Amino acid sequence: MTSPLADKRILATGGSGFLGRRVVARLQELGCRQIFVPRSVNYDLRTEEAVKRVYADARPDVVIHMAARVGGIGANREKPGEFFYDNLLMGVYMMEHARRVGVEKFVSIGTVCAYPKFTPVPFKEDDLWNGYPEETNAPYGLAKKMLLVQGQAYRQQYGFNAIYLLPTNLYGPEDNFDPATSHVIPALIKKCFDAMEQGDDQIVVWGTGSASREFLYVDDAAEGIVLATERYDDPDPVNLGAGNEIRIADLVPLIAELTGFQGRIVWDASKPDGQPRRSLDT
Repeated sequence: MTSPLADKRILATGGSGFLGRRVVARLQELGCRQIFVPRSVNYDLRTEEAVKRVYADARPDVVIHMAARVGGIGANREKPGEFFYDNLLMGVYMMEHARRVGVEKFVSIGTVCAYPKFTPVPFKEDDLWNGYPEETNAPYGLAKKMLLVQGQAYRQQYGFNAIYLLPTNLYGPEDNFDPATSHVIPALIKKCFDAMEQGDDQIVVWGTGSASREFLYVDDAAEGIVLATERYDDPDPVNLGAGNEIRIADLVPLIAELTGFQGRIVWDASKPDGQPRRSLDT
């Protein structure tokens, strides 16, 4: 069966990133041959001039907006202003100019960080506005959440077809292993391998281990995004998750075992745990 996207011109921002590469690969498997992936060296999507150029060059029917400034707890604590500013401007400019040039569909990739800190588990989309996000991720989460507000406002005023997806924490091959910006699974994998290479008999992990997280394999997230791009056209946000959660205190020993690290695990309780629990209702 031919995908309805096969003959569309698709602009995939962030299409060279961890998730974006998988989304582009899945689109190609479905027969999509007109996929434009802008690189940040050529298109700084935080600027309106670059956003105008990318639309002129790509002439898209569909936009999948995955480009984002992302990072772990440490990066978000160190540069909250940049996380807010960069993500907010990219989203605002990308959707506004999609509307102006007549894009048929705009797919916004949000974040689980948009949910309130004490959302009942599992997180339901109806709870998205019932509180303030976890403080360390709030600037990033709220900036990404504005894509939902903008999309719903544009649908109401202009009849613009924008959808909003909320993936949980992702993992998989070719993830970001930079200790300054990586998320929990790649950060822990790197900690274990670095300790073994350096002959250290312990690793130090932030927090107490009491927090829990849900993880979704990156290929499954890409499949969900493509299916929503094909089939979903409603204004309400949609969770993308695996339906399970694991405590960090259980995750760390598991990663240590799988990497072959046999040393001690030291918990640095002076560092934050982040949001107490994260698991989506899917």
